[in-house]
Amino acid sequence: MGRPHRWTICCAAQFPSRASRSPRCSFKTGHRHLPSMPGVRDVSAKDFIEAYSQHLKRSGKLEVPNWVDIVKTGAYKELAPYNPDWYYVRAAAVARHIYLRKSVGVGALAKLHGGAINRGFRPSHHADASRGVQRRVVQSLEKIGVLEKAPDGARRISQDGQRDLDRIATSIVEAEAEEEDEDEDEDEDEDEE
Repeated sequence: MGRPHRWTICCAAQFPSRASRSPRCSFKTGHRHLPSMPGVRDVSAKDFIEAYSQHLKRSGKLEVPNWVDIVKTGAYKELAPYNPDWYYVRAAAVARHIYLRKSVGVGALAKLHGGAINRGFRPSHHADASRGVQRRVVQSLEKIGVLEKAPDGARRISQDGQRDLDRIATSIVEAEAEEEDEDEDEDEDEDEE
């Protein structure tokens, strides 16, 4: 008897975003099958952005401007980001955001990464992030082939970029599955003692 596949539970339990897509598959009935390949939607945003930013940094392909250590990311900010790798993190966040949508422009990214402007004793209002930083991040991702220009002038994810992001998401899911297996093995070892 062969070793069972590590994903032995229903895909609705493993990937909650796909639960509504498969009417014949329900977790309650105990239906078991192998799920399709996990995607970016099946991984938490924090884990994915952290993993993809590390991938971009390790690969060394992403062109980082020389002003990243002194620039503010918005007019409403007082200081530059504390994280020295903030450019890679922003690039990963932008790539994920564009992956989840058809096409996105620089203005929408500036609004997404904006924040609250401090107006003293008056109530805070939303202020957009720097469009120049967003544009430069998008151009850097275009140069390495993750993004491409859409016919409407916005940016969309390329085929290579989609494959790359799905590969990172799959590695995250596999790492989580291995951690769960190790935890189960440790629990079994403690029960035997």
